Amino acid sequence: MNQKPENVLEVHNLTAAFEQEDGLFTAVDDVSLTVPRGKCVGIVGESGCGKSVTAMSLVRLLPQPAGRILCGRVLFNGEDVLQMPPRRLQELRGGGIGVVFQEPMTALNPVHTIGAQIAETLMLHRGMDEEEAWRESIRLLERVRIPAAERRALEYPGSLSGGMRQRVVIAIAIACRPELVIADEPTTALDVTVQAQVLELLRDLQREDGTATLLITHDLGVVAQNCDRVAVMYAGRLVEVADAAELFAHPVHAYTRALLASMPRAGYARKSRLPAIPGNVAALGEHVQGCRFCQRLGVDPAELTSRPPMREISPGHWVQMCPRCVEGVAI
Repeated sequence: MNQKPENVLEVHNLTAAFEQEDGLFTAVDDVSLTVPRGKCVGIVGESGCGKSVTAMSLVRLLPQPAGRILCGRVLFNGEDVLQMPPRRLQELRGGGIGVVFQEPMTALNPVHTIGAQIAETLMLHRGMDEEEAWRESIRLLERVRIPAAERRALEYPGSLSGGMRQRVVIAIAIACRPELVIADEPTTALDVTVQAQVLELLRDLQREDGTATLLITHDLGVVAQNCDRVAVMYAGRLVEVADAAELFAHPVHAYTRALLASMPRAGYARKSRLPAIPGNVAALGEHVQGCRFCQRLGVDPAELTSRPPMREISPGHWVQMCPRCVEGVAI
């Protein structure tokens, strides 16, 4: 029997771009990361940093025809997703890899009942007949803590709250007992209580089934509570990757430190202004070859012509070694 690799997912030098009227613009630039079996890895960064594009590239779901994967390898259990024929790719999506999309209302078909949508996945990937798939759909709705599951299975997505719809999306994602769940901003637009419930549900599934999770988020609080390892992304590149405890205790890159400094903390004076990172993430067509966080901070682009290398500064702790952004660290 072939033993499965330690990492359920390995991404090597992934580069993805979008074709626009005025050229081809890179949105994900030479990204490499791993997701160990049964662990949760978070990709964190501001909106526009390339997190969701990275997630969709892993299962080849970039918008077509504009989206392109230019190079790299995405190994799921040692098999390269980017080289899979269409039939094998279809088996993988929803089978070996489940996806929790960012907006549940667009992820669900408004003209089919939620029970039918879960059952379709079960019939396609697990070969169940219609009756068996329906029973399993109800069981899955119960597992994601939807009350009155038999009645809810007959309802349409439009009649459910945002939190309930997100639970349905999770039920579809785990229907085939995947080894990896990619959760793209799973708590966006949900109130705080429902966010906590959805994240608790994902943790329970990881613990009970041994499922690995790749969690895409901009919320460092979510990362701190849920992730074993964290990759910090800025302007399409990873700038720091470390175990979660190490990252929060010893952040090195200036962007990581700025993100952590902008988090609300107990003890702030009432109505005080939270620290904010100046400037904005550059548009795709404006990226420099050198350090893109320095670009944001106003460094002359003429000085930013060489891409800083990623270096391991301690076991498992990798940092993009820009001299301005890692002051005090030997380069």
